[in-house]
Amino acid sequence: MDRLPFPPADDILDIAPRYRELQDERPVVQVRTVAGDPAWLVTRHEDVTALFGDDRLGRSHPNPEKASRISSSVVMGGPMTDHETEKVQHQMMRKLLAPAFSPRRMKALRPRIGELVDQLLGDLPAPPADWHQAFAVPLPVMVICALLGVPYEDHPLFRRWAVKLTSFDAEEAGRARDDLAAYVRGLLPGKRRSPGEDVISDLVAAQDETGMADEHIALLSAMLLFAGHETTVIRLDLGVLMLLDHPEQLAALRADPALVPGAVEEILRVSSISTTGGVPRYAHEDITVGATDIPAGDAVILAPQAANRDPRVFPDPADFDITREANPHVTFGHGIHYCVGASLARVELQEAFSRIPARLPSLRLNVPREKLRWRGESLTGGLDALPVAW
Repeated sequence: MDRLPFPPADDILDIAPRYRELQDERPVVQVRTVAGDPAWLVTRHEDVTALFGDDRLGRSHPNPEKASRISSSVVMGGPMTDHETEKVQHQMMRKLLAPAFSPRRMKALRPRIGELVDQLLGDLPAPPADWHQAFAVPLPVMVICALLGVPYEDHPLFRRWAVKLTSFDAEEAGRARDDLAAYVRGLLPGKRRSPGEDVISDLVAAQDETGMADEHIALLSAMLLFAGHETTVIRLDLGVLMLLDHPEQLAALRADPALVPGAVEEILRVSSISTTGGVPRYAHEDITVGATDIPAGDAVILAPQAANRDPRVFPDPADFDITREANPHVTFGHGIHYCVGASLARVELQEAFSRIPARLPSLRLNVPREKLRWRGESLTGGLDALPVAW
């Protein structure tokens, strides 16, 4: 039985070759997780898409102590939420958060995000510089602070907690989660006294209707604060690296800003790279996928990184092509578990990559490419630094 993580590809932007082999030979196969427990790994686009939208899969387990662990992470490392109330809680959460990520609020936020991009590009230090620290980290942090109603001046605190939250050291990550939730809980009295047009104020205002305790609001907001910027940081790094790897496409993007939406979708497709194998779920009923029967209670790992490179759906899937016409990637999931923050991530990436090529026409790597390091010890992965010059 294969064990995750698979031996990596030679290139940090590629997926492990074993995913492609399994996709062709055994698209639904039992593997050992990073934690050593059994789970079903699903790699084909058709199956991953269908299972993302299948309500017979969930994040909870009726007997969490006996459920397979995906990793030692406190985030998506094992069962989450209460099994009896998961569906109701999920529906309530999406209803509460939908206004925050609505087209109206995204349209209103877009000019401000553009201003932040311009500000960060104007404030870049003299080259050479670490793109990761100078741009990729601060932009999503600024945006999520504005959306949630969190003081930006506190960002060194919660950024440090967010980084620790991705650790596979469960004790360290657990402390970071608790510290982040405690920080958000400290903001709640101020939101009651003086609410703003932000997510935390919305959640506080809905307490009478939902019955959510302060602890629940704090933990939910903390996870939004974490997830709402961490994955976008990775895409801002990898997007730059992909474009530098393909100077002809970078030049095309500089010449024609109309290519930006397609470029962002291609960055999202190719930048889905997992350190644990994919997105964990648990079968709440017996499920048949193709010729494979998955018993209720078993762990299932959906692998977007493999699905996004499925040649049955994406012609020449290994190619980075910003003009790709059809791009039904599953980076944000699909169906009932489609990422609620997908629209925000797209706006941030579009505003960034509509400006970077023109503002930094001589942008280039400042180290040999093979010196770049992938954060394999982190749940979310990503580059630990991206040294550039211009």
